[in-house]
Amino acid sequence: MRLLRRVLVLALLALLLGVAVVMYFIANPNLPTFERPKQLHYLEQWSPEARQTYYYTPQGTQVKGLQYDWFTALERPFSTAKFAELDYLARFGFLTDPQQQPSSANPGNLPVGFTHHQDAETGTRYLDISCAACHTGELRYQGQAVRIDGGAALHSLASTVPTLRGGSFGQALGMSMAFTYYSPLKFKRFAKTVLGKQYPKGRSELRLEFKQVLDRMLGQAWNDTHRGLYPTQEGFGRTDAFGRIANSVFGDTLDASNYHVANAPVSYPHVWDIWKFDWVQWNASAMQPMARNIGEALGVGAPVRLLQTNGEPLAEAERYPSGVRLRDLYTLEDTLRQLQPPRWPQEVLGKIDLTSASQGRALFAENCAYCHAANVAPPGEHLAAARNPEWRVRLVPTRIIGTDPTAADNIADQRFDIRKLGWTKTELSKLNVKLIGSDLSEVDFSSISSAKGLAYITAYVEQRAYKDAGIGAAEQAKMNGYGLPIGVQEKRGYKARPLQGIWATPPFLHNGSVPNLYQLLSPVVERDTQFWVGNFEYDPRHAGFVSDKFPGGFLLDTGITGNSNRGHEFRDGCRQEGVIGRALQPEERWALIEYLKVMGDSALEKQLTPVDSKPWNAGPNCPQ
Repeated sequence: MRLLRRVLVLALLALLLGVAVVMYFIANPNLPTFERPKQLHYLEQWSPEARQTYYYTPQGTQVKGLQYDWFTALERPFSTAKFAELDYLARFGFLTDPQQQPSSANPGNLPVGFTHHQDAETGTRYLDISCAACHTGELRYQGQAVRIDGGAALHSLASTVPTLRGGSFGQALGMSMAFTYYSPLKFKRFAKTVLGKQYPKGRSELRLEFKQVLDRMLGQAWNDTHRGLYPTQEGFGRTDAFGRIANSVFGDTLDASNYHVANAPVSYPHVWDIWKFDWVQWNASAMQPMARNIGEALGVGAPVRLLQTNGEPLAEAERYPSGVRLRDLYTLEDTLRQLQPPRWPQEVLGKIDLTSASQGRALFAENCAYCHAANVAPPGEHLAAARNPEWRVRLVPTRIIGTDPTAADNIADQRFDIRKLGWTKTELSKLNVKLIGSDLSEVDFSSISSAKGLAYITAYVEQRAYKDAGIGAAEQAKMNGYGLPIGVQEKRGYKARPLQGIWATPPFLHNGSVPNLYQLLSPVVERDTQFWVGNFEYDPRHAGFVSDKFPGGFLLDTGITGNSNRGHEFRDGCRQEGVIGRALQPEERWALIEYLKVMGDSALEKQLTPVDSKPWNAGPNCPQ
């Protein structure tokens, strides 16, 4: 008996030790180190006022109801140091300025895209993650930093699935909240900071509200983990945006049978010139600017109520109250019209070889312009009559471009049962939704695609928000963007957008599976099958982030579903299986990179020497 007790005690101690080790690694994430740059350079993409508007205008998003003052008061799990300390948040990849100070727009002195809004009814101030958090980039070179406004973020915001290696902002935030709640001393310090002179009067109520938010966060992590919803880790600078919002809206809210595996992370696209595009999203599935922005806000956590508290559908006239802030979303969209593509900063990243760039311009005309040139729609043929210019962005089918099809296939193939919403087609016909390539009569509420389902939900959210804000029809048309309807199409392909400023947006392809432009212009066999992500250090020659192994980095394995680095290949032979052009010699690749550094900079373009280019050649289309 004594031996049995000892064995049980040892087993219990071993279990507790194991749990402690797991908790330590989950709560103490393996993050890159952060060193403040010697100097941060802002490029002349727009005015400082426009930049601050973009950085700190709220959208109405929430992090499971996390209040702004709570976030700034939180401590790290094994320290009294604040979780929201700038240099700590920078280790997750969020962007800061060594010179920044608290302001009225940013009272907590937080990174780019971390802002706040106040609930109109309760007055509660919530942490609000805005579009700038994901669509602002930065490059670092020899101790200098170059801010890329509207560029691709390189942070680890998205993941909700905890791992032993850590690195995810959401995981670290959840653990800081858990340690705060379950540690009496931590919670006492937290409560005193949040409540101020009201302490200890409001302590019990604060503890109850705090636990509700913590439970939501832990519940999300458990749900996503035990269901295996996100098997392809996103790492730095990627998220499966469509998959996450579909699981949130159709799975969390309506029915667990609607959960689908989301295994297609994509990089955050750059947003300069986006207002000119006829279609947006990687797969060109959305048309209206306001609807796109509402969808983005819902995906980042803007609350929306789709059902009554008893689970019954809302009446048509009551659909769908949400937290989205339409005037702020319009302010962001209108401000982005001022944003110019970044121009290569020669004083920081080095001089451009203009002779090589001149050759590269001819090579671009021969090999790239067919897909990537700005195709300006002629007058009278605009989707939006008032938009000038309007660019027709080429959508290349996945069978031709050959890049990883998982994202496009998931959007085209996955279906959801939304019958609980109680819709009728007569009701939907009144909405400002335009289906391209299909008809409302074909919609099956027991098996609807994510693109169509989200288009109609967004239409209801938009309509209700305009009504609640007292915004009339004429202003609605302006705020929607050129009077456009909520257009939606579903095609298995990806946009080939114009390439001004592309040098500033690594890694490349829609899923971030190619580390630099040189490899993107190379045959697939010459591309890295594995490389490390999360290092902001830039390689000006190859035009990409340094991708060698480093402490706290994320290993991107292109052999994993959703991560393929195939396609968009320049290789001699048949134009099939993703081969889109002839093989480029190394000196031709270098020349193209030099030109891509110049593209969009009119002053440098004028300094290039004319070089005759060969006409574009579709190449041999061999029989299968």
